[in-house]
Parts: sequence; structure tokens; C-alpha cells
Amino acid sequence: MLTIGKLKIENALLLAPMEDVTDIAFRKLCKEFGADIVYTEFVNSDGLVRSNQKTYRKLEITEYERPVGIQIYGGNIEPMIEAAKIAEQKNPDIIDINAGCWVKKIANRGAGAGLLKDPDYMQKMVEVIVKVVNVPVTVKTRLGWDENSIMILDIAKRLEDAGASALTIHCRTRSQGHNGKADWSWIPKIKEVVKIPVILNGGVYSANDVKMAFELTGADGIMIARGAIERPWIFQEAKELLTTGTINLLDTPEFRIQTALRHLKYSLEIKDSRAAIIPFRKFWSGYLKGLRNSSKVKQELMKVTEYAPIEEILMNYLNELKNIENISITN
Repeated sequence: MLTIGKLKIENALLLAPMEDVTDIAFRKLCKEFGADIVYTEFVNSDGLVRSNQKTYRKLEITEYERPVGIQIYGGNIEPMIEAAKIAEQKNPDIIDINAGCWVKKIANRGAGAGLLKDPDYMQKMVEVIVKVVNVPVTVKTRLGWDENSIMILDIAKRLEDAGASALTIHCRTRSQGHNGKADWSWIPKIKEVVKIPVILNGGVYSANDVKMAFELTGADGIMIARGAIERPWIFQEAKELLTTGTINLLDTPEFRIQTALRHLKYSLEIKDSRAAIIPFRKFWSGYLKGLRNSSKVKQELMKVTEYAPIEEILMNYLNELKNIENISITN
């Protein structure tokens, strides 16, 4: 049971905060597929303090998404305090501190996973933020900076002492980035040294992965990142597997294409055509992955900036796939 503040969720499935991915449209889609808690993109504390409008827009949340968390990041305590106060004004259910981003331009400035290099400072940052806001504060971090500096058991205890309401552990080190196998064996070890909930992140790409992660680690929740980009319906499949023991696989060409169009429509509800469609191009590879003759279709989709031609391209492609299937069955 995941308990954060007033939230109590059995077999909790969470959508990870991801830069340029988890905007309102994607969060809405994942929520419809069964994500229990969703998170904003990373919100730069320095940008908020400078009143950067692009940064401010990342704070926008909707009632439909609840429970929803806002994740903030930064390497300096004072801007992080101000950012937390600003984020609280949006009335999120959770404020999450990013202590796991491995990207050099962030980590090397002492933000994200850079906080792992100074546990005392990391603990102090969390402690003061917990004191200045009235919503639960959680932390997402990694096992350590590299394989020679894995101090997650000590850090977990420090963060609990600082008042964190829950911890999400990406089961890789900062030096691994997204490479190598996530080491889930640390989750039960962490749960032995803290009483607050521990959420597993890393290496979860399917419903079977979700079930295995719960069974092997006793995690209080599973946070899904890249596994949701290509297959946002992973939440629905995982819930079915956990509750019924079977999966009603949704992964047909028609379902993929219809889901892609639904996702794009949600983006168009909050952005104009170019602002929605051009950034959306990164999703085509996931939605069309493994489908026959999809390379040519993706090339066509990259050339258009209006919804109507995108729908026409995809509907024609779907008909083409159905014809190929009928020919195969006949033969």
C-alpha cells in the first residue's frame, strides 16, 4: 500500500516525470489508461525564481489528473525553497524533488543526481523544503553517483529524517544513465532501513515487469518512465495482470494509431498546430514501432504540421495494413 499524505493506493502505478514528455496531454492519456499518480515535467527552480514563462507553464495541472505531483530541481537551496512555495500555489497533491537526473548539464551543476555527491547538503535541502510547504514532499533519486559510491541506504535514512514522505529509487547509478540493467535488489534493502514508502523505478517496460517488480521487491509502488512513452497503455495492461492474472493485449495496429491520434488531439487542445505537432514527432517511433512498412509513414508524418493530413496518412496506412493482413489470411 502506497501512503503519501492522504493518498492510499494499493499496487500503485506512477507515471514518471520526464522532460518534454509528461505535459498535460500525455498525463491525461496515461491517466485514462490507469496511472494512479502522474507528474509534471522537471521544473527548473532558477527559472521559476526568474519568472521564466516557459518554466511557469510546466506548473499547470488540471483537476482531472489528480493525484498529481509537481517535480522541481535545482542545485541551490534558496531558489529551491522559492520554487517549492510557487509550486504549492498550484495546489499539487505532491511536490517531488529531483535528485536523480543524470544529464551532465544538470548533474554537474549540483542539481539532480549531483546532489548525491553531497548527502549533507541534499538532506538539508529536503529538510528546509518540507518545513516551508504544507503538501507532502517526496524525493526521486538514484542508487549513487557511480558503482563505487552507492550510499543509498544512508541517503534513504537521511531523507526520511529530513521529513520526506516517500522515496522513488531509480535502480541505476548516475554514471549508468539509462544504460545497463536496473538493480532492483536494492529496494528490499532500502525498505529495511526506512519506514516511509519506497517506489521502484527503472527497467519497467511491460505489465509482466510490473508484476515481477512488486513480487521480487515488495515495493510500495512502481514508477514507469520510458516504458510508458512507447506504450502508455502499459498501466491498463499492468492493472489487468495484477487483478486478474491475465492481460487483454491492446497492442494492435488500429489501437496504436487511434491512441496516437487521441494523444495528438489532447495536445492540440492546449497548443496551436505547430506548437503541438512538431514536438509530437518524437512519439511516432513509439506508436508505430514494429508495424510493417512504418519507416515511410514516419517520414511522411515528419513533413506535416496540421492534424487533418496526419489523420489521413495514418488512416490510409491502417487500411494498407488491413489489406496486407487479409491477403496473408487468404493466401
